[in-house]
Amino acid sequence: MNRRMTNVMGISLVLLGAVALLNSTIFNWMGINGALWPLLLTAVGLGLVVVPFLSENPRALSPLFIPGFPIIMVSMLLLWASFFHEWDIWSHFWPMILLALALGLALTAVFMRVVWFLVPAVQIGVTGMLLQFTAATGWWGTWAILWPGVLLGTGLALLIPGHLAQRHGLVVAGTMLSIVACGAFVMMTIILSSWASVLGAVILIGSGSLLVLRGFVAQRPFALTESELKEKLPTP
Repeated sequence: MNRRMTNVMGISLVLLGAVALLNSTIFNWMGINGALWPLLLTAVGLGLVVVPFLSENPRALSPLFIPGFPIIMVSMLLLWASFFHEWDIWSHFWPMILLALALGLALTAVFMRVVWFLVPAVQIGVTGMLLQFTAATGWWGTWAILWPGVLLGTGLALLIPGHLAQRHGLVVAGTMLSIVACGAFVMMTIILSSWASVLGAVILIGSGSLLVLRGFVAQRPFALTESELKEKLPTP
């Protein structure tokens, strides 16, 4: 067994032992030991997340973030539901597991210096945020307007890694897909609701104004040409 694997198992056992000790002593005396059983799952998740930071080669162990963060999030939801007897929390906050997975993928990309982990991280993260919004508010009908956000997440998932990896094809594809997603969002807001139509019109006006301003600035550089400079200088 190599040293890194020994560290993983050692830290996990320490955390599990600590939770078991608390469960048998303090929690048992307080009469709440039965409600805190998800802490065992928390210990497993923390063991997976902490090990890369303590390892001599965090890059090799950083993929442990991918299961580690979702396990911690699941344990937190279970702990809340078990301790407060509010199991309905799952219907409102289950997308947090997707966001935790996105965080694990993003940190893996940073630690391993592999930009392609950002592709699923961005896609899952954007989808998770949209699902979390609708799950927390109960406004599932807003998906009639929000569905282009999934397309936008796909576009950003191509655009951001493509830009970091200097892949022109991915940047172009991501940009085009993002533009299509924004256009679809504006179209749906105009079609489906009156207040949203005002927002869509403002977005269109703002986008068009920025494009016109960008073209105007590109045609007139900030630096004066030599002939323009001579014209502005006073003649002796």
